[in-house]
Amino acid sequence: MLGESKFKIFLDLINNSGKEELIWMNGYLNGVVQTQAKTSPAQPEQTNAAGVNKITIVYGTETGNSKRLATDFAAKAKKKHINAKVIGMDQYRLSDLPKEEYLLAVVSTHGEGEPPIAAKKFYDHIHQNGFKLDKLNYSVLALGDTSYPLYCKTGEDVDEQLNKLGGNRIAPLQKCDIEYDEDANGWFNNVLENLSNKKTAQPIEVAPATVLPTTLKKTGKQTYTGTVINKINLNDHGSKKETWHIEIAAEGLEYLCGDSIGIVPENPEDMVQAVIEVSGADAGKTVKFKNEDFSIYDLLKHKINIIHLTERLVKQYADITQQEIPATRMNLLDLLKIYPVKDAAQFEEVVLKMNAISPRLYTIASSPAAHEGEVHIVAVKDLYSVNGETKIGLCTDYLSRLQGDCQQKFFVQPNKRFRLPTPDKDMIMVGPGTGIAAFRSFLAERDATGATGRNWLFFGEQHFVSDFLYQTEIQNWYETGVLTKVNLAFSRDQKEKLYVQHKMLKHSAEVYKWIDSGGYFFVCGKKDPMSVDVEHALLRIIEQQGNKTPDEAKKYLEHMEEEGRYEKDVY
Repeated sequence: MLGESKFKIFLDLINNSGKEELIWMNGYLNGVVQTQAKTSPAQPEQTNAAGVNKITIVYGTETGNSKRLATDFAAKAKKKHINAKVIGMDQYRLSDLPKEEYLLAVVSTHGEGEPPIAAKKFYDHIHQNGFKLDKLNYSVLALGDTSYPLYCKTGEDVDEQLNKLGGNRIAPLQKCDIEYDEDANGWFNNVLENLSNKKTAQPIEVAPATVLPTTLKKTGKQTYTGTVINKINLNDHGSKKETWHIEIAAEGLEYLCGDSIGIVPENPEDMVQAVIEVSGADAGKTVKFKNEDFSIYDLLKHKINIIHLTERLVKQYADITQQEIPATRMNLLDLLKIYPVKDAAQFEEVVLKMNAISPRLYTIASSPAAHEGEVHIVAVKDLYSVNGETKIGLCTDYLSRLQGDCQQKFFVQPNKRFRLPTPDKDMIMVGPGTGIAAFRSFLAERDATGATGRNWLFFGEQHFVSDFLYQTEIQNWYETGVLTKVNLAFSRDQKEKLYVQHKMLKHSAEVYKWIDSGGYFFVCGKKDPMSVDVEHALLRIIEQQGNKTPDEAKKYLEHMEEEGRYEKDVY
């Protein structure tokens, strides 16, 4: 262990270093350790009680949960005298995969069943033909959220593909919901037990788990209780949208530009009361949900999701009530009206098997330097269609109904892959719609701290008059020189739709000049189709302006990504 003063210096160094610096430090330290090992007196060898010399644990994460679990598993493996190497899928050397004997994969599912950005290279690689993994023994832990239809899809795909390539499962795929600790630990204990039965035990030197550092790992999320001090609809009269700017003040608040906040919404009061009335439940009765005590009312209001239930939950309701219900998605209230429960006891059985309300993440739109003690978010009221009926997203509806001076709980979700570059670096930001949130944060921070790097913003929405979010601030930043360039795309103000990628292509030569001279390129907003279209446009710019083949342009962009100069925060 390091002494307290050395430990503080160590943490300060990690927290103030970039990705490339951390990777360099990791390699340097490994070299120092190996050199000392060669020159130090031989240590007594210990027998690996588990029967396996070493394992590799790879993780693919969006929010950090997979990394936390992988690191915890490595510590447990060490206690069993197993040398465990932990590494992110984005940093894993893919050429090592055919050489692996024991590999554990911990991976989350992002968006609509897709791999996290950090896992995409690994995911794409194993889905390409041309190699076999006959030596591989593996197991997969999949993290997900059962409130989404493609629950744990990435983990399922990785497990299936490693098997197709010839890998042998150490333990079956384990899928985990948002409350995953018990299932995850059970899976790893099963893996260890199965490894202990392998008859390959040999004397090994016990080494600490090797972890490629990024930033200091925090144990758990800190929950803040803040006060809503301002709420404004950013859209003007005549807009088809409601985009809410919400400011929350909280004591002891800490975050960085690029981070998000997580909010757990409440169910609408009128729907909760209607569910209680239709079901005949006793609102004040105490029940136990996931080892916690709640009244029926508090459970329905604050804890469980009763809106837009998945097909799996509708089927579960049908099984409990012993009724024939077609595969569909439906609110709990509609289910109760059309397919009533037998009595209050049966209703309790239903609700105790429901999913907890999952947090919604919103990219922070404020700056620690410019908005001290405050966090700002921007959220558009989400409208979608189910069975031909228009529905409103639970959290955006909840946020739109918040009143001034009310209390709001939230947590900060770090985004280590979406950070401001050093103050002297140039950056291009593409953020249409609510994607402007991250770049309002970036620009406010650079303005407040006097950063010297140039800033170029591409912003788009439907109409200039009614949908130009943060218009006054953007104009002020341009007039004062904080913004070097601004390009706007309002898609519905002319006959043919105009988007941010069209503006990028119009300024191809200058876009390429900025990135080729070391500038950073950021994208924030809707994943599909916006971020896909923007990437296609960027590849086309690199190909044409850089005089490159399509493959060369792709490698150029991949190199930017490896350097941390091409980053996306998309949803």
